[in-house]
Amino acid sequence: MSTTTPAPVFRVMLRFELHPGMDEGFEQTWLSIGSVITEHPANLGQWLMRSAEEEGVYYVISDWVDEARFREFEHSDAHVTHRTKLHPFRRGGAMSIMHVVHDLPGRARATAGDAR
Repeated sequence: MSTTTPAPVFRVMLRFELHPGMDEGFEQTWLSIGSVITEHPANLGQWLMRSAEEEGVYYVISDWVDEARFREFEHSDAHVTHRTKLHPFRRGGAMSIMHVVHDLPGRARATAGDAR
């Protein structure tokens, strides 16, 4: 099996811990404002995931062409507005940043197209 080394990707993972009972409102708000991120020219895509183990915990992963362009967005007025709309739902959370080193596509992704 060969390792595919992708073009450099800067990945951001956010953990959202929500106030009880706010899941549906959070999901709808996230969907309604997601284009602020996906329409940024340096954004490669983003995903919202709900924890299968912890109630009221969500993760957001977004991929960027590089760290500098992400940081540019992170300090923009658009990001502040985006963050402000999600803040009322949160009771806690964290941010992790990373560089994708290797990408090993699974068989299903290879045959069905890239569905990351």
